[in-house]
Amino acid sequence: MTEETKNNIEPIDVVRIMEMIPHRYPILLVDRVIDFVPGESAVGLKNVTMNEPHFNGHFPGMPVMPGVLIVEAMAQTSAILVVQTLGEEAEGKVVYFMSIDNAKFRKPVVPGDSVHIHVEKIQSRGKVWKFQGVAKVDGKVCAEAVITAMLTDQEAG
Repeated sequence: MTEETKNNIEPIDVVRIMEMIPHRYPILLVDRVIDFVPGESAVGLKNVTMNEPHFNGHFPGMPVMPGVLIVEAMAQTSAILVVQTLGEEAEGKVVYFMSIDNAKFRKPVVPGDSVHIHVEKIQSRGKVWKFQGVAKVDGKVCAEAVITAMLTDQEAG
């Protein structure tokens, strides 16, 4: 059984992801959600390509995905978990990233990698949710962090 089919869910595609969170290119960092347990966990997928703008300067001749973008992918996957879990209750709201704790970077992420972004709820109290995030490539941990986020009304632009 592959990681993609362990819960027999229909993947959440990028079109649905863009309905759930406000991020767009070049900062949308989740291509699909391949596993989802309401209120508990999700696994997002990010396929890293050389066409991404940050590789022009990070680093020329040796492209490495910036760690902050890996953490952002964790935060986006966490936001998708919150919105998908809450359903209608989350309509008209946005999940704001509040804090990063215990971030560790273990292995570079490079073009050609498929990053599986595992997020698991540690706790939720009211509008505040806390997650453990782990990014893996080929089953090996590349990065991990604890993410805290808050669901709040979307501010008018």
